[in-house]
Amino acid sequence: MDQITTHVLRDADTEIKVLSLGCAVMDWRVRDIPVVLGYAEPEHYRQNPAWMGVICGRVANRIAQARFVMDGVAYALPVNNPPHHLHGGPGGIGKRNWQMSPEGDRAVELRLVSDNGDQGYPGKVDFRVVMRLEGGRLTWEMDALPDRVTPINLAQHLYFNLMGQGTVADHTLTVAADRYTPNGPDLVPVGRIDPVQGTDFDFRTPVRLGDGEGWDGNLILTKGAGPAARVVAPNGLGLRLWTDRPGLQVYTSNTLAPALPKGPGAAHGRFAGLCLEAQDFPNAVNDPAFGSILCSPDAPYRQVTSIEIG
Repeated sequence: MDQITTHVLRDADTEIKVLSLGCAVMDWRVRDIPVVLGYAEPEHYRQNPAWMGVICGRVANRIAQARFVMDGVAYALPVNNPPHHLHGGPGGIGKRNWQMSPEGDRAVELRLVSDNGDQGYPGKVDFRVVMRLEGGRLTWEMDALPDRVTPINLAQHLYFNLMGQGTVADHTLTVAADRYTPNGPDLVPVGRIDPVQGTDFDFRTPVRLGDGEGWDGNLILTKGAGPAARVVAPNGLGLRLWTDRPGLQVYTSNTLAPALPKGPGAAHGRFAGLCLEAQDFPNAVNDPAFGSILCSPDAPYRQVTSIEIG
């Protein structure tokens, strides 16, 4: 079994521990406050039932009925969220050990080759993720070069709790989004794009997370120069997120339960953390109205997302 390697990024009041397993952020400290949830040991990330801290893919979020059709060919994927396919499958890139190349205190590069047929997906894909820390801001540069047409949609899956303990009930969230993709009961989008006005997904003004029943859905971001999302905690810490992706999955760890020994952050349980997953739209490979996530040698995948906590 490949050894999991670690690298620590440091900048002023911020320290971030990165694992080669899934490109996971295992620990993130701001002024010694652990602001993400994690497991106690790197080896726990080989199991990681909650996808904690990793890069999800090849295709993040759900693919309905674990299948899609491309150029008349049907592709069957592993069912790991019955009856659907979730976050690239049980052996997706978030569960794999990447090749790590540290670049000093401020950056680390991770690479992975996913072979043709991996988790049922067509094509060989060369993945590269560079994580850079500057001024309390962590930036992910995610690139994927396939050798043929194939769907790709990556997302970071960190669980944030800026208090380092308890729940995120007293955190407030603001998202620059006036539309969303409503879900059915199985958390797969029903295929519509609706306004957030009058719904639980209206985060255009700050929402206290404890005032809702929990969220797990995709918002359609409004393009602009400012942050796509802002979080404020009672201790004065704040989070800002920027991304070039069109969607943002807001998930308040509604179903999170203790499964493995926890790391330094909050105890694992319902509403213990907030995930803000920049992404293309869920199930887009089966819904043309959601935009194409097909990539190719001439049109490779690229995402740039930054999160700043201070």
